[in-house]
Amino acid sequence: MIVRKLAEARNSDRHIESPDGNWNSTRLLLKNDNMGFSFHITTIHAGADFQMHYQNHLEAVYCISGKGEVETLDDGKVYPIEPGTVYILDQHDRHRLHAESEMVMACVFNPPLNGKEVHNAEGAYELEAPACE
Repeated sequence: MIVRKLAEARNSDRHIESPDGNWNSTRLLLKNDNMGFSFHITTIHAGADFQMHYQNHLEAVYCISGKGEVETLDDGKVYPIEPGTVYILDQHDRHRLHAESEMVMACVFNPPLNGKEVHNAEGAYELEAPACE
């Protein structure tokens, strides 16, 4: 059994700050845990507005708190995000996320992240990145 506490993980190398200052993510479950997916609690900072395109991963995102919107860039559809909303990027969707207020999100990635990933120039995570402890 694996048991981790969010507060402890936030004070370890599992807490990642985005280089652009848009978000931080605490990676609670990673590839080396051998579960087949990774699980993160991510905070999107108020006013953040950025594009992503997870070419190598599928992601499900559940909004715990805060308010914003996600736009699918290929068709321009905009979806409001608030507590209790889940959005699923099941087609490697190119998307833009805008946070009206600070948003706390629970995120699941398949395949799992190694731990130290940040977005590359295309807004994706690489398949191979340094692992966390």
